[in-house]
Amino acid sequence: MPWANGRGQTVEILRVEDALGLIWRLSQAAVIEDGPFYRFPGIDRNLTVLTGPGFDLIGDGIALRADPLIPVAFSGDVDLTARGVTAPSSDFNLMTRRALPRPEVAIFGPGSLVPPEGGLVAGYALADATISGLSITSGDVVLSDEPLILTEGKILLCRLFPGDQPLQVPPPGL
Repeated sequence: MPWANGRGQTVEILRVEDALGLIWRLSQAAVIEDGPFYRFPGIDRNLTVLTGPGFDLIGDGIALRADPLIPVAFSGDVDLTARGVTAPSSDFNLMTRRALPRPEVAIFGPGSLVPPEGGLVAGYALADATISGLSITSGDVVLSDEPLILTEGKILLCRLFPGDQPLQVPPPGL
């Protein structure tokens, strides 16, 4: 789908809606030049740079850095501009309705146990991976309301509806 400002496209991976509109959405996009981000009132956003050097997100009183494989959360209500784009970056986006519990996003490597604990998780394969015995390729998405065991590869994991326990983020370097 083309961006409202005409400067790029978003590949929508999965979108869930109800009568009130967007509940949550997984998507991927490329940021190739400095420019404004589209506003999504009432939506919480989480962006993770997958490839490229990243960029800054600048707004009124807000300065965030979007570096590779480090999730960045921000409000869709705020006017933000991508600045310092020195080369194209692709990114993974999670958008959720603000009335929902705040989602959690983290990168996991082999040996990680990812318990949903009453929630729903979406695992985006950053490389070929084996999750709970299922072989997936880079770019695939797995949804589960059961615990997942990552035995091979690397995933970006989004806990969409967290339980009482926070995600256990693995040590840096995975």
